[in-house]
Amino acid sequence: MSHEFRKREEEEELIKRYEENLRANSIGYFDIDAYEVIVDHYMEKLKFKKALAAVNQATEQFPFSTGLIAIKAQILSNLEQYEEALELLEMARNLHPMDIEVYLSIGSILSLQGKHKEAISLYEEILSFADDEKDDIYYNIGLAYQSLEEYDKAIDAYKKSIEENINHEGSLYELAFCLDIAGQLEGSLSYYRKFIDEDPYSAAAWYNLGIVCNKLEKFDEAIEAYGYALAIDDTFASAHFNMGNSLMNLEKYKEALEEFNKTVEIEGPSPEVYCCIGAAYENMGHFDLGLKYFQKSAKLDSLYDEAWFGAGSCLEKQEKWYQALHFFNKAIKINHLNSEYWKAAAHAEFKIGNTISSISAYEEAANLAPEDKEIWLNWSFIYYEQGEPDKAIDVLSQGMVDAPKEPDFLYRMAIYLVESGQFKEAFTYLENALILDFEGHTILFEFFPKLETQKALYKIIDQFRKENS
Repeated sequence: MSHEFRKREEEEELIKRYEENLRANSIGYFDIDAYEVIVDHYMEKLKFKKALAAVNQATEQFPFSTGLIAIKAQILSNLEQYEEALELLEMARNLHPMDIEVYLSIGSILSLQGKHKEAISLYEEILSFADDEKDDIYYNIGLAYQSLEEYDKAIDAYKKSIEENINHEGSLYELAFCLDIAGQLEGSLSYYRKFIDEDPYSAAAWYNLGIVCNKLEKFDEAIEAYGYALAIDDTFASAHFNMGNSLMNLEKYKEALEEFNKTVEIEGPSPEVYCCIGAAYENMGHFDLGLKYFQKSAKLDSLYDEAWFGAGSCLEKQEKWYQALHFFNKAIKINHLNSEYWKAAAHAEFKIGNTISSISAYEEAANLAPEDKEIWLNWSFIYYEQGEPDKAIDVLSQGMVDAPKEPDFLYRMAIYLVESGQFKEAFTYLENALILDFEGHTILFEFFPKLETQKALYKIIDQFRKENS
């Protein structure tokens, strides 16, 4: 940890010195390693134009560095200046025709342009002369096939990458994803166990088995596999982190928290692990601590939308609606395609009393996730509460298009129809709901608190029970 802290301090001092030189309109001198740190700093913060300015300054001092040329090409591709990036890389390839990094960079840009078959041909060309980095080459071939949705070929490429390097995290992760998509994940367990049979003291082999078991929702087996990996290497940060995730799925939040904290001890803080710590505290009911860690996560990465949402969720559970809405809106601004964010914002708006904004947010949520019944139930309830049952019926009818036999919808529709005075129609919906889920009828009494109404409903329900017993 002290080493990581010193490293961060040195990097901050370097960035400060570089920016002071810029303000003084002085170029100054930095070695290649320093320039790479400076450029990485701006890239991580998505400040691509500043990164480009830094790499331009670097290439003026080191014009024949293929590493810097490759970095500049990557920045240009992030700015979607693909042709200029390819021109640079072709120049680098002419200078160093056997430089694998240059080929990989060209292939990456071809893939970004959607030219996946051209990229694959290029990667296969590299294999003919590459002695090292074959794991990365096969990994990139796998990514290209995956983009073409040719999952069987992608699986073969990832397996070849892992044969070259059992610790290649990218290939291991993508392999599990492709096996899952292809419906081969369950049958692949023997493939992962093969590595353990070959070397039972390989922490990586046990870790990989844990990843697959976790994906198959065999959480106890995943935890056992991670445990073996950690028995071999207790500094294996990723094993601690993933064990924490499996424990979260089993609702063992205190144990999960211990694993997340060990991850921080080993490799320092990250937005993801702080977010997981926040989620563990939130699930344990320690909302203030949860909020603290979600905010720490967002401080490390202001574009980490899950952290902002988590902070809002902790405040929501404390009924601090205005503050919660502020954080939900932050999450939406970063990722406006997440229906959960819109749904949470809609609920907070409703609690604050901003009805129009709440309806608008539910509409966004429904467009993104029409299969989420909670959205339709909550959205329609707004109209019901305002004394507009006909509008509530219209909204709920939209939600029922894809789920006409959802009992919760049927019971709620019966309630709205009763409120609208459409008793015959209400009885039809109620009867269908009772057939599908008799126990769900208790929701009716929450909407009709008057004793006379409850007695009438109970009479209908009791008659239905006798006729169907």
